[in-house]
Amino acid sequence: MTSNSTRAGRREWTALGVLMLPLLLVSMDVSVLYFAIPSISADLEPSGTQQLWIFDIYAFVLAGLLMTMGSLGDRIGHRRLLLIGATAFGAASLLAAYADSAETLIAARAVLGIGGATLMPSTMALLRTMFTDPGQRAKAIGLWSGVMTAGIALGSVMSGVLVEYFWWGSVFLVNLPAMALLLVLGPVLLPESRNPASGRFDWLSVPLSMAAVLPVIYGLKEIPSEGWNVRYVVSITVGLLFAALFVHRQRTAASPMIDPALFRGRGFAPAVGLNLVSAFGIMGSAYFTTQYLQSVLDKSALEAALWALLPSVPIGAAAPVATSLVQKGVDRSRVVTAGFVIAAAGFVVLAFAGTDSLWVVLTACAVLAVGGVVVMSQIMDLAMGAAPAERAGTASSLMETGSEFGGALGMALLGSIGTAVYRHEMPASAPDAARETLGGALAVADRVPGLATVAREAFTSGMQGAAIGGAVFLAGAAVLAAVTLRGVEVREPVTEPEPEAASA
Repeated sequence: MTSNSTRAGRREWTALGVLMLPLLLVSMDVSVLYFAIPSISADLEPSGTQQLWIFDIYAFVLAGLLMTMGSLGDRIGHRRLLLIGATAFGAASLLAAYADSAETLIAARAVLGIGGATLMPSTMALLRTMFTDPGQRAKAIGLWSGVMTAGIALGSVMSGVLVEYFWWGSVFLVNLPAMALLLVLGPVLLPESRNPASGRFDWLSVPLSMAAVLPVIYGLKEIPSEGWNVRYVVSITVGLLFAALFVHRQRTAASPMIDPALFRGRGFAPAVGLNLVSAFGIMGSAYFTTQYLQSVLDKSALEAALWALLPSVPIGAAAPVATSLVQKGVDRSRVVTAGFVIAAAGFVVLAFAGTDSLWVVLTACAVLAVGGVVVMSQIMDLAMGAAPAERAGTASSLMETGSEFGGALGMALLGSIGTAVYRHEMPASAPDAARETLGGALAVADRVPGLATVAREAFTSGMQGAAIGGAVFLAGAAVLAAVTLRGVEVREPVTEPEPEAASA
């Protein structure tokens, strides 16, 4: 049995443009505070712990609730959940913009994370519903991947410009027009999409999923800066134990949050794993390159962000070219393998960077980004094509949760390699703070002649070591992709007919 697909028209493509607005803003909010935090600190005077929560609470809540919201959307309808999330996102943006205390801002950022968790899987699920033609869906998913990747880079630059000319609350107010437009046009342009046979919502899976995701993400995010502290290892271990409980619950519950049948779809399980690896490479490299631009090349935060935009330019062509190759008959496994090889080549270029190698680093970032987007666009298309339309929200949330894990894992492992090399290269006579991080060295450099130069060279050596590790890891991923995706084609999954239809 084959499923009939109809080609999308102007209405669907216009609706896709509307869907890109919340996706862009959600991805931008990950980095939108980079330049606003000094002004926030001067105005609200948060403690050190509060400042960390202002930064991190959004990403933690977003990662912890993605699976819950994806499954909930499959049950109550993705358009409905999208509009609810847009309302919450807009209200929280207004609250954050005019927050008069650190506690209020933290609470607003938490609500923004809740709203973001509803928006991301809903956009992909609705895309899956609107674009049933495989070729058109692949193009739409390529645009989705490019917008999400570019939003992270754009967020930091936008915050720098807005803080320069307005006040820190303006970085949140820019969300309001887009959310208002979504609330007006969404009910008109977007179709409803839900699973009519989803069963009761499994509320016990909600705390289990959050207990599985949050401790692991927290531990992995802290390891690059703090090292393999026992506290973070315990946090990761606890998360993995809850992950085992969560998996057991999904396999035994009558109406699980994540239907195990998804992983029996041809190509879905490899897609989840390879998507995680792709995020590993992109975020693992960003951990070093952002510090390199600011602390090694001694550029201001805004200068560094503007330079960092250049590698985003070729992203716009990467996904469409990859999609075009697949549609012309090139085996998808070869395209994904090539994407990993390109990303690995970016790490190889990064390994040749010295302490004054701006264009080498920017070239490496561009090559890495192109390879990563090629992989992400094709893997996401493979996963969404393998998943039934009525479970598109759940499938999308699994892919996005995997990206969160992969990014955190990349920063943890590659960051640990870089830190180990840095500490080995630093002289034993250097102050303790200088031996820990480059930032610590630059903070006391005025008291120790030549320390800044030595620290920058040590950091660059650490970045080179991490780049070699990343290249080896992605080369292995290329081999894995060639093996696991060989012969896998995107086919519309056959949905079992309803009992009434079967009897008829």
